[in-house]
Amino acid sequence: MNDDWLQANNRYLAASFAWLRERLTALLPVAPTPSAPTAPPAPPPAPPRRAWLSFGDAASPPALAAPAGAAASAAAVTGVSSGAASAAAAARDEAARIDPPPALPMLAERLGLTPFERDTLLLAAAAEIDPGIAALYAQLQGGQRGTPTFALALQALPDASWDALSPQRPLRYARLVEPVAGGAAPLVAMPLRADERIVHYLKGLNVLDERLASLLAPADGGTPPLAPSQRAVADAILAQLQASGTRAQVPLVELIGVDGGSKLDVARQVAGALGRHLQRLAIDALPAAKAELDALARLWQRERLLLPIALYIDADELAGAGAETVAAFTAFASRDVGLAFVALRDAPARALPQALAFDVAKPTAREQHDAWRDALADGATADAAAAAPLLAGHFDLSLRDLGQALTLARAAAPEPPLALASLWAACRRLTQPRLDQLAQRIEARAGWDDLVLGEEAAALLRQIAAQVRRRFLVYEDWGYAARSARGLGISALFSGESGTGKTMAAEVIARELDLALYRIDLSAVVSKYIGETEKNLRRVFDAAEQGGAILFFDEADALFGKRSEVTESHDRYANIEINYLLQRMEAFTGLAILATNMKSALDAAFMRRLRFVVNFPYPGPAERARMWQRALPEAVPRGSDIDWTRLARFNLSGGNIHAIALNAAFLAAARGAPVTQALLLAAVRTELRKLDRPVQEGEFR
Repeated sequence: MNDDWLQANNRYLAASFAWLRERLTALLPVAPTPSAPTAPPAPPPAPPRRAWLSFGDAASPPALAAPAGAAASAAAVTGVSSGAASAAAAARDEAARIDPPPALPMLAERLGLTPFERDTLLLAAAAEIDPGIAALYAQLQGGQRGTPTFALALQALPDASWDALSPQRPLRYARLVEPVAGGAAPLVAMPLRADERIVHYLKGLNVLDERLASLLAPADGGTPPLAPSQRAVADAILAQLQASGTRAQVPLVELIGVDGGSKLDVARQVAGALGRHLQRLAIDALPAAKAELDALARLWQRERLLLPIALYIDADELAGAGAETVAAFTAFASRDVGLAFVALRDAPARALPQALAFDVAKPTAREQHDAWRDALADGATADAAAAAPLLAGHFDLSLRDLGQALTLARAAAPEPPLALASLWAACRRLTQPRLDQLAQRIEARAGWDDLVLGEEAAALLRQIAAQVRRRFLVYEDWGYAARSARGLGISALFSGESGTGKTMAAEVIARELDLALYRIDLSAVVSKYIGETEKNLRRVFDAAEQGGAILFFDEADALFGKRSEVTESHDRYANIEINYLLQRMEAFTGLAILATNMKSALDAAFMRRLRFVVNFPYPGPAERARMWQRALPEAVPRGSDIDWTRLARFNLSGGNIHAIALNAAFLAAARGAPVTQALLLAAVRTELRKLDRPVQEGEFR
């Protein structure tokens, strides 16, 4: 509010307090005079019965008149024909004629207060705002402290009504005033204390209640950047809300989707269009105790009538929350909380009452491509036409994240034009999956020259990398994505004995594509509790899709094994896990690599969903010779007597050869000598014994 309104509001309060003093002064005892006795005044007419204005959702009892004694006293006051009292009432009415109205009449209108309830609130708030009036309260209440009681309100104020202080009327339901209990005092004798938030409101300070401010976080962020598909969802929500405007309770808006940022941006768009500021609440902040939850709901109901605010409830983890949290959320969401959005990962098993459900997704790949193209079209990068499909094909970003990636790239390389490598690094940094507890990140250092494979296997690996790099062209430009949303991911099976280079091949692909590689920790993903394995797998796939990370399932047969015949409940739940994996693999849009040395143990349904199967054969003498030559880095000192051909005669895998070369290097370092043929043979002997293979001493002479 501006200064002019604040001054006008203060004038209204001053006029209201002057009117209140006149009402109270008329109750003071007057010394008797020896005049002739007068006839007692005629009894006042019964107060009209008003319609019940229920603030809550309880049943509506009929209006109750004030007690006889209080009504008589109030009538006597009303009948006082004091010029000062009439002038005070007229001045109060005149001061209320401002636009917008003063705080007290505005509050009375929004919360449905009757004139008597409005003046009772004024009576209680006056003690907090005007210290001089406290002495008048004490004088009228027999020397009690200067806080008014309900009995004083019934005596001093016009149109007195006993039901004004019932629990379901606004004064108490909305916590405008609270009777201060003391001993066994009756309700009318309890002091009435105005709520501090309401006192500030009456003075013109309209800020969020501090009891809610500790639980809520402002979610306003300016005009949100929305893609056309997201803007269409926001428009549909607005249309539904406007169509349901005749309902007594504003429907709850469920926003269902994986990406929390997109859901929040859509909620911001709708709230902004309706002139509301969004406040964010986490479901774990909801109190479990019924009394505390009821108090929170009432405070919010009051605040959304006093402030232009809307609620955004983060409930993405509702499916995994405890029973108390779910019960608290359901109870809170069933209240009339005004305009409220509920962000959910999946649709709830039990539909929420008065709810409208909308699916919210990230911008489509085409929309992300167009956004990159537009952002880079002004010469920001050397080749926007080539950068846009690569970035849109590998990273799944909202428009807000896309803008942040551009900011990070410009901060790292302020001189234009931006290099594609800078944009790529910014996207990787922004979308780094949070999988520390479920997966281990592998630093991809191996290159194509480090990989010793046959021509067929090497060609398949290069095909995998090429398909990942060109998937936007084929899926979007050539129309495959328009046909079906399934099967757009790339999955490969690396099959071969241990040590034949499966993990190294995954590293090579990750380095070639400059993407993060995560090896799934099966001990962390697989849980003995029903449903937990599926939740962990969902987190893994969701995080990988957003950041373009490569998922590497080592020893995949432990997770992707064949379904068995159901003979007990354990078999049924194990099959459910396999079925979930089958569905999730088909919907996954990234690159997933499965590695196993037991190809026959995999379920046949997975084989259909695999785009590539790369066999890693046990290396022959020629491949082993190449592996031996590359086993020692260039910096390792070596003797001139090393015979790579002789070493290749030992039937060992690439992993064994690497371990032997490393052990020989440590032997040489301990002796302060170069790596020689003798040290390599000694390490071979140790490795064969470790593998429980026979050692033919003739081969070592």
